[in-house]
Amino acid sequence: MGRDLFQKLADKYPFITLCVYSNMEYVGIVQNRDDVITTIYDFGIIQDSEQKRRYIDLANTWWWESNRSIPINIFLRGEWEEFRLCLRTFVNKDLEILHGPVCSLNDIARRKGKRKSITLVRRVD
Repeated sequence: MGRDLFQKLADKYPFITLCVYSNMEYVGIVQNRDDVITTIYDFGIIQDSEQKRRYIDLANTWWWESNRSIPINIFLRGEWEEFRLCLRTFVNKDLEILHGPVCSLNDIARRKGKRKSITLVRRVD
């Protein structure tokens, strides 16, 4: 895919991620990326134009109504279930993400862990 074409696509659909795995390009939404694997919802698998439109509409909802750190399948739950068949898993060592956002549940856990602080107060009567 040409850089100019993808840039136009990314401007219109900021939730789309472009990645390369084994010299094949994949376009979709990253569900989760951890230290070993990355899982994406591959837009290229979808054949039905109505289902493609629904994918884009739901992705827009997720992008503009969530904080974007929550994976799309968790935020949209049942509505996103139909795209479970589009799920692809890649090993990170062979995957290159060229452009687009990436969700990681590890980041959420790390951030929440840093914010916790416990203060113990002893009552003296």
